[in-house]
Amino acid sequence: MGILDKIKGQLIDVIEWSDSSANTMVHKYDMNGKEIMNGAQLTVRESQVAIFVSEGQLADVFEPGRYELTTSNLPILTALKSWKYGFNSPFKSDVYFVNTKQFLDKKWGTSNPVMMRDAEFGMIRLRAFGIYSFKVNDAEKFLKEVFGTSALFTVDGVEGQIKRTLVSGLSDAIAESKIPALDLAANYEELSDYALKAINPKLAELGLTLCSFVIENISLPEDVEKAMDKRTSMGVLGNMDQYAKYQAAEAMREAANNENGGGMAGMGVGMGAGAAMGQMFAQSLNTSAAPAAPAAPAAGAVCGSCGAAIPAGAKFCPECGAKQNAGAFCVSCGAAIAAGAKFCPECGAKQ
Repeated sequence: MGILDKIKGQLIDVIEWSDSSANTMVHKYDMNGKEIMNGAQLTVRESQVAIFVSEGQLADVFEPGRYELTTSNLPILTALKSWKYGFNSPFKSDVYFVNTKQFLDKKWGTSNPVMMRDAEFGMIRLRAFGIYSFKVNDAEKFLKEVFGTSALFTVDGVEGQIKRTLVSGLSDAIAESKIPALDLAANYEELSDYALKAINPKLAELGLTLCSFVIENISLPEDVEKAMDKRTSMGVLGNMDQYAKYQAAEAMREAANNENGGGMAGMGVGMGAGAAMGQMFAQSLNTSAAPAAPAAPAAGAVCGSCGAAIPAGAKFCPECGAKQNAGAFCVSCGAAIAAGAKFCPECGAKQ
């Protein structure tokens, strides 16, 4: 009986993994030198995938559920072990549990400014930050391409790669969307969706998928932000001419009421301010009240041959040299008159 207990102590009859961490992606089951017995129970919880690896070769993959390990559900391992008619003896195999849950609230940001060509401001540099979430989409590919045979693999192992891919995808999204810098803040959601489509094909090669990508802020250089603030102020003020006059009037009023000058200096400032204010208001009234000068009537006539303008009373056209009918145009205003007319019907001038 003691020998049987000792043999059973060297066998594993239950294989499972309870994830107690927040960032473990892959956990290698600790065999502790033991072997897996025939009919052992394998429990794969939700958001987990179990992978059997025999002598470095990827064998069978188990989705969430409870399994009794036999040749029927270990077809690849059975072929590798050359079990023709089933197996009764214990066997050795590495078992990896891959966490397929979403890893949430991961931070990303641009370590260096992203260059962007803007139609209004030219070449500008942008900085951005936000959060994202991801998960393992293909456990087999993730094992082959990323963690290999590591006993423990955490989010830290892929976070740097994902962040760099995110920044690259965002740069492409901003460039290809051609959204002006002034409108970027109103298009965060559109940029996020565009970046997701551009980034996921790259992460799929690693067996990963990006579940969400959120842009919290895109900041412009300080000088560009100042220019935007000035433009906004100008739009709020409206008529800049009226605003300038108002500002000048306010400045002169303050100068006239300034008690610090005192004496003759204060009086001089007040008189100068009053004179300048009067001149400014007079110019404003003259500018707004002065009627537009009537347009002067066109002097001269038109050549009957080429249509060019000619002086009133000219006998020949200065352009084509054609002889003109001297009695056809008024000698004073150049209006067309009947041949032989003694007075112009337009201006009354004697011909």
